[in-house]
Amino acid sequence: MTAHSFHQTVLREYDIRGIVGDTLHATDAKALGRAFGTTVRRAGGKSVCIGYDGRLSSPDLSGALMDGIASTGIDVTCVGLCGTPMLYYSVFELDTDGGIMVTGSHNPPDYNGFKMMVGKKPCFGEAIQALGKIAAEGDFETGEGKITEVDVFDRYIDRLLRDVDMQGFKVAWDPANGSAGPAIEALVKRLPGEHIVINAEVDGTFPNHHADPTVEENLEQLKQVIAAEGCDLGLSFDGDGDRIGAVDSQGRVVWGDQMLAIMSGDLLKELPGAPIIADVKASQALFDRVKELGGTPVMWKTGHSLIKAKMVELDAPLAGEMSGHIFYKHKFYGHDDALYAGIRFLNAITSQGGDLDVLKDGLPSAINTPELRFDCDDLRKFEVVQEVKARLEAAGTNMSTVDGVRVQTEDGWWLLRASNTQAVLVARCEASTEAGLGRLKIALVDALAQSGVKAPDDL
Repeated sequence: MTAHSFHQTVLREYDIRGIVGDTLHATDAKALGRAFGTTVRRAGGKSVCIGYDGRLSSPDLSGALMDGIASTGIDVTCVGLCGTPMLYYSVFELDTDGGIMVTGSHNPPDYNGFKMMVGKKPCFGEAIQALGKIAAEGDFETGEGKITEVDVFDRYIDRLLRDVDMQGFKVAWDPANGSAGPAIEALVKRLPGEHIVINAEVDGTFPNHHADPTVEENLEQLKQVIAAEGCDLGLSFDGDGDRIGAVDSQGRVVWGDQMLAIMSGDLLKELPGAPIIADVKASQALFDRVKELGGTPVMWKTGHSLIKAKMVELDAPLAGEMSGHIFYKHKFYGHDDALYAGIRFLNAITSQGGDLDVLKDGLPSAINTPELRFDCDDLRKFEVVQEVKARLEAAGTNMSTVDGVRVQTEDGWWLLRASNTQAVLVARCEASTEAGLGRLKIALVDALAQSGVKAPDDL
């Protein structure tokens, strides 16, 4: 195989992702395998783990990927169909020199992609661009690696159960027909309490609803089950099991930053003063809550790989994103495992009175928009954010530029950033009053208009 160039949109900040048959093909998977295997071999590595999600295109892509890796002389261990967290776990459990998960995560069914680890750390940013360069130059190592299959499923479930410390709740679980469904079914059989699992069958067409727990309409089926069965709460998952959502017994969504606040209330009893990281989309109420609990709040960039790297830098025991990625280094590996996060969430509820509704009621209230995602060309989206940033800096605006722009005013804050996974801009506003929220929305709409971007209708 000679030099290979990837489509300009697929090499993202923290993973590789595209539309199958359009911007992403099996030839890309094979070239990635060759580039990745080359990188691992040159770093002194000998083996990698591969897993794949339930999308219809995943078996073909993973096959091409493994062939590419093996052609560089690196041995491949395939752990099969699984959630992304089980692939991450297998890299630690089998002590390989890296891993790749073939997954489209929460994107529509025609998308797919790759989440990568080199050694025991995430592969992102410049490291992903370096893979593209190796492929473009055809600068591959050659050899004859072996491809073997290993079943780590039971070991993974046992590991999840090691840290269970909860009362017997009645919980509804919704894997959303994603690849973590079988693991969730196996897990709940061994948890205290009563558990109802819906949409457990792995189906790459996602027949019941889109597998994204941050969009409230995707939680409607879960809410109906909670109400019909009298559940204490419900937990929802994305297509590859690394993001979690929650709903209380009244059908109210407990958003990612609220989950993190509840988890912090538990963790900071054991680790007072610890740094807890959240992304720029999180509510100011979360950062204030962590500080009030005696922790050290840290605002950081959105993106699972970026958060994981920051956790290592700060030795943080816990981190999370509005999108439902929750990362536990405390007693765990520091990666985003939504099943493990679900266990720790149930533990945290138990240690703080046992009633999620009461805990949600006790969180500071703020008036905010949901995360707003609106279409913008994959290349233009970054330019828009830079233009807005330049104008705000020229005006001497009080803001954070950790990731996009987060503007602070007397009313609250508004955020604008470019998504690293889709051709969209992301915005959010939060205020203490409705009038304040209105002023923040006007400021955001104006900032977008000056760059020729029409704000979404729901802003």
